[in-house]
Amino acid sequence: MESQYVDAWKEMVYPALKSKQEELEMLGYEQATPEDVWRCLSVKVWNRKSEKRLHEIVQDIFHLKSSVYLSYLTIQSYENDDLAASIEALIGNSPNTGK
Repeated sequence: MESQYVDAWKEMVYPALKSKQEELEMLGYEQATPEDVWRCLSVKVWNRKSEKRLHEIVQDIFHLKSSVYLSYLTIQSYENDDLAASIEALIGNSPNTGK
């Protein structure tokens, strides 16, 4: 098969993503979803606009280490905390304001 941008393969490799999600759940990452696995690979393994062949995508999914996934989750957690703090500061929902 020819090379395509990674996003073009997403639907075709869903069974592999689901399998990796189940593996991560067995390792204690109960919040893992196929979409999270895909985003982790997009951020940590692939250049978002890179071209790959189908077998390369599947190989990357099955070779994703739990340590890479944990690193991705940690960064996401920090980014979400920063976003929540920013929103709270903008809205002004602090306990001192009585709102």
